Amino acid sequence: MDWQTSEDTVPSSPVTEADARLLLGRPPVTGAWRDGDPVGDRRFASFGAFRTEGGRELPAYRLAYETWGELNAARDNAVLVLHALTGDSHVRGAAGPGHPTAGWWDDIVGPGAPIDTDRWFVIAPNMLGGCQGSTGPASIGPTGYEWAGRFPYLTIRDQVAAQVRLADALGIDVWAGVIGGSMGGMHALEWAVGTPDRVARLGVLSAPPVNTADQIALNSVQLEAIHIDPRFHGGEYYDAGDGDGPHRGLALARRMALLNYRSPTELNQRFQRSWQSEVSPLGHGGRFAVTSYLDFHGNKFTRRFDANSYITLVEAMNSHDVGRGRGGVEDALARVTATALVLGIDTDRLFPIDGQHRIARSIRSTLDGERAVVLTSDFGHDGFLIETHAVGAHLRRLLES
Repeated sequence: MDWQTSEDTVPSSPVTEADARLLLGRPPVTGAWRDGDPVGDRRFASFGAFRTEGGRELPAYRLAYETWGELNAARDNAVLVLHALTGDSHVRGAAGPGHPTAGWWDDIVGPGAPIDTDRWFVIAPNMLGGCQGSTGPASIGPTGYEWAGRFPYLTIRDQVAAQVRLADALGIDVWAGVIGGSMGGMHALEWAVGTPDRVARLGVLSAPPVNTADQIALNSVQLEAIHIDPRFHGGEYYDAGDGDGPHRGLALARRMALLNYRSPTELNQRFQRSWQSEVSPLGHGGRFAVTSYLDFHGNKFTRRFDANSYITLVEAMNSHDVGRGRGGVEDALARVTATALVLGIDTDRLFPIDGQHRIARSIRSTLDGERAVVLTSDFGHDGFLIETHAVGAHLRRLLES
């Protein structure tokens, strides 16, 4: 069904009546995957106590992950694919029981694809703090209730430390490649800087070396939209019924985010000043088509995500500074020994291309010297998910290097 296709991987388009009908009914209190739900293609790895950078402790945690291809005898063909803020482990495959959306990179990962699963063993985990199988705020904590707002503050480094344990458990000492876009690109950078001896190839797509004041500011209004929802209740909403969760605040946060993910060119070309219906928005109660688009996708989002998890992950994104405690960005990136591809989108207004150029200048072993690869796209930040032909060509080049 169309609503199960991630809006991140397709161009924007007007909302049809059929689209609207798919969202009839009250949204669930949380869109998180929970124990007892269909497992789908997930696998799970459980671990013991985990202490965060901030000194908080998880007595235990679990990571959900999916795999494609086969690990070879030498265990040297494993590729780690890391998802963006609202992604999950379902990189490829159909939507269905356990998976509310189809694979978000189906054209990139698979047999004969740029990340060729006939050659590479691909692993994609749901990040710690997420809501699609890994331990997060919607998970049951030591009290017997959901962690909710008591879930520990996480940093990008915490999330990578959790992934390092997964690699150890799978017996993977060195990744043939670590590839991530957006927030996943932050994780990929941390892997390559923090454990350079474990990363042979690095793909950083549409990600910055630090989350800037501008980016933190954009995130802050999204978080406030959730906090001021009267049904948020300080994060204690899991016992509420359908329709009584903080879906309005979460939907508004998603609408704000979409404005950062897409470019003015795309929105202006696709929607112009068109109306959603024959009813005029000029004082007669109608709506502009672009307004309906944002509203529809905000509401759709609440059916597959959790408000507390959104807060946890956005705050982790705000922690991102690859140079923190390492002498600054340039000194930190000088530690990278992996062969690196750094790629950005020329219309990206969330993580502008100057950040990718700074990364490329500071890593000594890039494929393209001191300048990042720049893709021309009307799709803004989400271009790394949508422009799969061009992105795939560069990823193939990286993995063949």
